[in-house]
Amino acid sequence: MFKRLLFLMLLLPACTYSLQTYANQPDSIQTESTQAKSGHKLLILGDSLSAAYNLKQEQGWVSLLQNAWNDAGISIIDAAISGETTDGGLARLPRLIAQHKPTHLLIELGANDGLRGYPIPKMKNNLLAMIDLARKNNIQVALQEMHIPPNYGRRYTDMFNNAYHQLGEEHKLTVIPFFLQEVALDKSLMQQDGLHPNAQAQPIIARYMKEQLESWIH
Repeated sequence: MFKRLLFLMLLLPACTYSLQTYANQPDSIQTESTQAKSGHKLLILGDSLSAAYNLKQEQGWVSLLQNAWNDAGISIIDAAISGETTDGGLARLPRLIAQHKPTHLLIELGANDGLRGYPIPKMKNNLLAMIDLARKNNIQVALQEMHIPPNYGRRYTDMFNNAYHQLGEEHKLTVIPFFLQEVALDKSLMQQDGLHPNAQAQPIIARYMKEQLESWIH
């Protein structure tokens, strides 16, 4: 059921992209702090799962994570686009690096490649090209593990699911475990369409990502 739900969630295009204990700071996702203590800038290059579908942008997990990091002086650039593939991410990355000059890059891409049946070697080559480009610009890189449903065949699904960990091992990268595993099966955390995490789910995702990313980004 989880994989079927994930398939529907990823297939439906999302719009632009509350740990409730976090302070509400609208537009923090768009603004890079000028009073940064650490000076770290995290660029999130992702798809619709890094967006706040049918929610206000400040309710989404990326914005909540920015709120949690404001005092630490870590700024986030959210470059996630609904339906994005590794082809699109690779095409956009040079401009994003030049514009924002991030210190860290989280690549949350590949699910739409998998859902469209793209060759896994092509996806891996695109991911590797993004990794290499980032490292040439002295940017630290982490990969977000993604999942696809089993109806693409066991061989393809296994190749897809293993691709992230292979890249992580081969290139000594941090790989973040799939970030919807705590919410996708809980109906109370999903919107009425049954496809997208609701406002109550966003703090859970934000807390999870904060825990996963903090040891890497510092």
